[in-house]
Amino acid sequence: MPQEGLGSKAGGKKRSGLPRVRSHTDAELQYFRDQDHESLLPHPFRVRLNDLFLHIEKEFEALYAENLSLQEKVENLTERLERESVIGDRTGGNDDNDGASTKGAIKSKCSSPVLQIDVLQDCGFLPWATDRISNAGGQSSQKVKAANKLRVQTSKIVSSFKNDSVSCRMVREYVGHRDGVWDVSVSRGGTPVIATASADQTACVWGIDGGRNLLQYTGHSGSVNSVKFHPTKDLILTASGDNTAHVFQAAITPDQLRVHSSEDEVDGSDREDEEDGGMMGVRGDGGGAATLRTPLRELTGHTSVVIAADWLPGGDQAITAAWDRTSNLYDAHTGELLSQLIGHDQELTHCCSHPTQRLVVTASKDTTFRLWDFRDPIHSVSVFQGHTESVTSVCFTREDKVVSGSDDRSVKVWDVKNMRSPLATIRLDSPVNRLAVSSSNVIAIPHDNRHVRLYDLSGNRLARLPRSNRQCHRRMVCSVAWADDNVGARCNLFTAGFDRVVYGWSIHSFKEGKD
Repeated sequence: MPQEGLGSKAGGKKRSGLPRVRSHTDAELQYFRDQDHESLLPHPFRVRLNDLFLHIEKEFEALYAENLSLQEKVENLTERLERESVIGDRTGGNDDNDGASTKGAIKSKCSSPVLQIDVLQDCGFLPWATDRISNAGGQSSQKVKAANKLRVQTSKIVSSFKNDSVSCRMVREYVGHRDGVWDVSVSRGGTPVIATASADQTACVWGIDGGRNLLQYTGHSGSVNSVKFHPTKDLILTASGDNTAHVFQAAITPDQLRVHSSEDEVDGSDREDEEDGGMMGVRGDGGGAATLRTPLRELTGHTSVVIAADWLPGGDQAITAAWDRTSNLYDAHTGELLSQLIGHDQELTHCCSHPTQRLVVTASKDTTFRLWDFRDPIHSVSVFQGHTESVTSVCFTREDKVVSGSDDRSVKVWDVKNMRSPLATIRLDSPVNRLAVSSSNVIAIPHDNRHVRLYDLSGNRLARLPRSNRQCHRRMVCSVAWADDNVGARCNLFTAGFDRVVYGWSIHSFKEGKD
């Protein structure tokens, strides 16, 4: 047991320390045992507990005594180092530098955990005390390493922001829907037109360069949630909240495009001096557009909202995804239900077909998406798991990869042949809506926070579409679509928002501009 003399410093200086814990004698403990008659514990258990507590108290007393001894040794060591530094300062001439170096050495010893450990071990400190200092030094070094790593990553991110490899310019504005626009699609046949699906229960066809509404389809009795052009014919496939999907004729003649383009040029010259900021978009309310009310075919069989639909390669069959947790495969010529795909545990959110092969992917709120292979008579299915929230969008690339977006604020790139882990993961700051991949493998990602970002398939950020007071979406961006190179329009990317507006953008890499 340490004496009180250990708590005082040589030279009469009193050192403040922790108060000593008073221990009970064996007689006192025996008295407490005899007085404890109301305890519910059996006598052997009480005796065992009392012995254990007594042992613990003795251990704490031993640790306390060691702590007092260590504190005294540290103070003695500090005084010795101070005396050595004073002796060094008293020497004259060139010894001033030696004194300064001695102070520096003392300071380095006090600041360096490794040197502190050496000094303490020389003074006879216990191993557990040096281990604590060593652990503290290791933690500080780990913090320094983590900070350096974070600094390097931040510099990489900042450098990527400084040098965007893609130029983005807003070219057109398509206005006319009376409610939010859920989806946008670009013609595949080379005709410069786009189609939009809106919550106002209509689907519209617009001239890309003219910006005018050329055709309005009003055959649905619910919100139009999806729109897709036929691969080779002038047909459009729509999915609706009325539990059906429709196929209707959308033939746009070159004369219609020329008439509207010439009118737009006149309107553009008249508006050059207006407060339009040089914006080339033409505002309209859909006036003058042809109206179509009757579909060629109506695809039925779902018992809930049909959220998405797409054509299979060749356009002979169509696939739908619905909130009844099923996906249906139809004969596009007759409207016959060929197969019903069952397996998802919650509502479906999207579906997409491969551009050249009989492959289909379906996304769901159950945090998974499934790959359905119809190349064999008996189709197979693969389940992709990697997201933590609803998978909102999924699409193919031309290199047999799948890109998925989710409400968990991430986009993942997958290999069709390997469903275990993604090839790349893009971490974002907002939930992802219906994304699209261009022919040059650029991913356009629309967000709930009104932004649209561009990435490559490796997960590298290319650009973010510019935002200003006039040239931006004011509500969430629901969908994006890329135009093929054969369309030949000035816009090659289209964004649809719940603010009832569709924007056409000119997206080009600086390498393409140089070429």
